[in-house]
Amino acid sequence: MISPNRAGPFPESALMFGITERQHVDRESLEHMAARLEASGSYRILRRLEPRANYHDYDGTPTRRGVFVDVETTGLDPRTDEIVELAMVPFDFSRDGRIFAVHESFSRFRDPGRPIPAVVTALTGISDAMIAGASVDAAEIEAFLGHAALVVAHNAAFDRRFLERLCGAFATLAWACSWAEVPWADEGFDSAKLAHLATALGFFHDGHRAVHDCRAGIEILSRTLPRSGRTALDLLLESARQPRWRIRAVRAPFERKDCLKRRGYRWCDGSDGRARAWNVDVADHVLETELAFLRGEIYRRHDVDIDARLISAFERYSGRA
Repeated sequence: MISPNRAGPFPESALMFGITERQHVDRESLEHMAARLEASGSYRILRRLEPRANYHDYDGTPTRRGVFVDVETTGLDPRTDEIVELAMVPFDFSRDGRIFAVHESFSRFRDPGRPIPAVVTALTGISDAMIAGASVDAAEIEAFLGHAALVVAHNAAFDRRFLERLCGAFATLAWACSWAEVPWADEGFDSAKLAHLATALGFFHDGHRAVHDCRAGIEILSRTLPRSGRTALDLLLESARQPRWRIRAVRAPFERKDCLKRRGYRWCDGSDGRARAWNVDVADHVLETELAFLRGEIYRRHDVDIDARLISAFERYSGRA
């Protein structure tokens, strides 16, 4: 018998269930151990994500093709930094937010023509040697996208701007953001980061590699959320279908910037060629309320002309709106 006091890596939890180092532990046994630990109320178990080929069997419901995308890059600026890894994972979904088949992925390295910053290699594990001479062809990307109806990314405002530089087809498609367009806080989640959502939903994956993040994103979208009882994808689609008004508060008084920030406005520094301004996107039914707020609380005059334009999922996150 193995003494519980013996030093070494063999866990006491295994001893609790009569497992020795020499004993073969199959999947069923491991699940039994995990279930007992969870039932005790003293443990939470994270299971490694195992990619699935489908989530629901086809039942005659009309479906459309979505593509979950993720990029790893040399930095954060889509104007000057470059993609070093691209992944796309297609999936079929219904209007009510169910995911059916998940198809073969597209995963490519891309040599940016300059050294990868050490901080990026430390985060992603992607080295200069791994990507030397690698390229991604825009025509191949366009063919892979095929008849996709929707592109999804976890932080689409980042991914879309990089990908539109790489392949023009991304500029013609509707986009949705699984980070910004699912009301995670309302559902009881304290963070919308991909790894945090995965942990809260009981699984883990090899993060900061593009294809693994895509698979994790699809898994998260498939889950039924605790408060609404709806899938994350259903909530995402509802948001993506709604047009928004992009309001730009140009020349807002500096001393009222904190008020704008608290209300959700973000600063645009003019690097896109337009005047510097505080921006926010609002739904159609609150447009007049938001304009009244700006005139009454920010500009404090009612004759000011405020820039407000309607945008849809085809422009959202692109930097062109």
